[in-house]
Parts: sequence; structure tokens; C-alpha cells
Amino acid sequence: MAIKVKLRKKAISGNRQSLYLDFYPAIPHPETSKPTRREFIGLYLFDKAKSPLDKQHNKDTLQIAEQIRQKRENHFNKPEIYTGYEKEQLKIKERGEHNFVAYFKSLVDKRKASNHDNWVSAYKYLNIFTGGNNDNNTIGNLKFADLNEKFCNDFKDYLLNIKSNKRSKTTLAQNSAVSYFNKLKATLKQAYKDGHLNTDLNAKIACIETQETIKQTLTIEELNKLAKAECNYPLLKNYVLFSALTGMAHKEMQNLNWGQVEVSESFGIRIKMIRQKTDKPYNINISEQAYSLMGERKEPADKVFEGINNRDRFIFFPLWLAEVGIKKHMTFHDLRHTYGCLQIDLGTDIYTLQGNMGHATPRQSMMYGKISDQRKRAAADKIQLDF
Repeated sequence: MAIKVKLRKKAISGNRQSLYLDFYPAIPHPETSKPTRREFIGLYLFDKAKSPLDKQHNKDTLQIAEQIRQKRENHFNKPEIYTGYEKEQLKIKERGEHNFVAYFKSLVDKRKASNHDNWVSAYKYLNIFTGGNNDNNTIGNLKFADLNEKFCNDFKDYLLNIKSNKRSKTTLAQNSAVSYFNKLKATLKQAYKDGHLNTDLNAKIACIETQETIKQTLTIEELNKLAKAECNYPLLKNYVLFSALTGMAHKEMQNLNWGQVEVSESFGIRIKMIRQKTDKPYNINISEQAYSLMGERKEPADKVFEGINNRDRFIFFPLWLAEVGIKKHMTFHDLRHTYGCLQIDLGTDIYTLQGNMGHATPRQSMMYGKISDQRKRAAADKIQLDF
């Protein structure tokens, strides 16, 4: 059925008439997809024009409005009369009207198995920044056409100064801001690939600098102390020592199944992994000692550390440290940092460490070299003068 497009007027303030298009039957609204009969085109006429200038304004405006009306009618009923360039321009305009925040949320929903929580947090900050409300699931409004470098840099400043959702009295940690802003950049990159953006806006936007922080780690003496100590939760003891000996994070260990573990005379013992943060596959080699902590081999689909939960790492792990006499405020993830530091102390090169820890770049692995007390002490003694 052909869609009729009429040019109509509506009285507004200042003795003016606003021009709009009237569609019959109704068309889907470009933002809400709900049926609509009206589209205001941002043009107006002077009501009761008397001066020559006002009369000329009305004449010119009506000509422009009629051209818009004709194009809209052709768009619905005679698309073949458009040139290829005009069709592409129409597509670009239509895509520009779509909601970027809704597009961002669609990418969040696709990442349920890969760094989902981090994407959700990034979305919540972006949604608030664009006028949305996370409490009642109202999505913020930001058209693709309105995306530019200024918006991205304003959002960057917002992340660097906003109060944390978790701790209302402190600003968001810089490294969290780094992560969330990177999610925006990743979405811009994907939007460019999908044709929603005409330019690669992501390439024009600088990242937030990562803040290098000192990590809490255990010494080899403290690890040996744990290895010799009794533990009321034998599975927890194996879990802790395995993390320190392999550098594997809690989530990766919790999901580890026997099908990922390979044993061969050529490469020894290795585990096929997909890094949680990057969603990229990699292999890590583990020692015979670490392998012994995994217990008896089971079916490929069986979990290696079946039964481990959040109580073990948040409650029982700190309690066990205290019982052993290690007075450090440690998180379970600090065992991964312990692995990185000890490997550097024992002479492992950065690139090997990068491969075994699944880091995306050597720069992440270099962090452990910077916080190695043993290496800094050895470096301090290298320059000797003849007193």
C-alpha cells in the first residue's frame, strides 16, 4: 500500500506555524519503532506575513519543505528513482538516528561468558551519563549521529571524576575507569565495522593511562610455610597452592575441567585456556608439583576443583592465612600476582611470563619486574666503587 505524505502546519508561539509531515498509514518511529503519523522537519512559517522579508521567508521555506515531503514520499513509494549515492546517504541518515546506548547494551548481552560483569559496569556508567536510569531500566538517549570526539572525551573526564558505585565516598579507581573507557572504545570500533559510524572514531580517541599499582604478594618462604601447614579445608589448600604455582585466576580455576589438561613427553603438562579478560585462547605449562595438586584424573567434562566457591576465597582463605601467621591483607587474586613476581625473581623472561599468564601485551608482564624487590636489591648492589 502506498504511503501518502502531506505537508501540514501547526500553530506555535511567536505568531508562527511549524511545518510537519503527515503520513498515512502510519510509519515506524525511527527511535521507538512505534507507529507514528507525524514528523516535524524543523521549519516554520510566519503567520500573517506582512513584510517583504517575511513573505520571501515563507515562500523559500515552503519550497524546501515540499522538497523534503517529495523525498520522503519517494523514499517509501519510489525508491528506484534515487541514485546509489542518494540511497547510501539515506541509509547513513537512518543509521545515525539509532540509539548508541541501546547498541552498547546489545554488545553487553552478548558477553555473558566473557568479562560480562565488567561490561555491565561500563554500561551502567554510560547509561547514567546519557540520561538513563539503571534502577528502572531506562536506557539513555544518544544518537549515533551525535557521537563525536568531544562526547568521548567528556565521558572520559566523567569516569575519572565520578564517585564509585561500590564506594560512594571515593572516586572510581583509575584502572576501573581505564577498563570501562576501553569498553566504549571497543563498542565504537565494532559500530564502525557494522556500518553505524562513517568514520573510525575509536582510532581518534586516546585511552586513559593505566595506573601502575603495587600488588600484595607472598614470598617463597611464606608459600613454603603454607605448603607445610595444616588446613581444615584440604581442597582449599590445594586450590591456593595451585594458583600460586600456575598463576591461574579464581574464575579460570573454578571452571577448569580435565578435558583442558594435556600431558605429553614433548611439551610436558599444559592447560588449554581462554583468558577471561580478553576472550583469547592460550596454553600454559604447569609443573609436576602443580599437577599433583589436581588429584586423580577424571572424565574430560569433570571439574578439577569441584566444590570450590566464594566462601573459600573470601572467608576461609584469609582465615587460613591468619592461622598460619601470615599477617598480610591478601585477596585470592594476589596469588596470581605472587606467581608473576616469583617467576621474575627466578629469572623468567618477560615474554615467557606473558605466554604463561595469558597477558595481551608484554607491558602487563613488565609490571612484575617493576615490583620485584629481589631484583631491585640485586640491581642496587651492581654498581660498586673502589673505596
